[in-house]
Amino acid sequence: MTTVIERPALNATDRCDRCGAQAYVRVELAGGAELLFCAHHAREHEDKLRDVAVSIHDETGRLAATPASAAVEEV
Repeated sequence: MTTVIERPALNATDRCDRCGAQAYVRVELAGGAELLFCAHHAREHEDKLRDVAVSIHDETGRLAATPASAAVEEV
């Protein structure tokens, strides 16, 4: 039996390890360490991250989503 640990979704308090902006990408490394990146830095370092990552959790799709509370005029 294998136990899978589900990490919580990234939120506004999760910050990019590179610049401090809101993180939208979590990179899990061997040994359990993780790095958080904003969309910009995740794209900038994507090739190198794919080489060392055990898993990559990407929530950058949320950047294009319209907030549920947006007024009709804002859509």
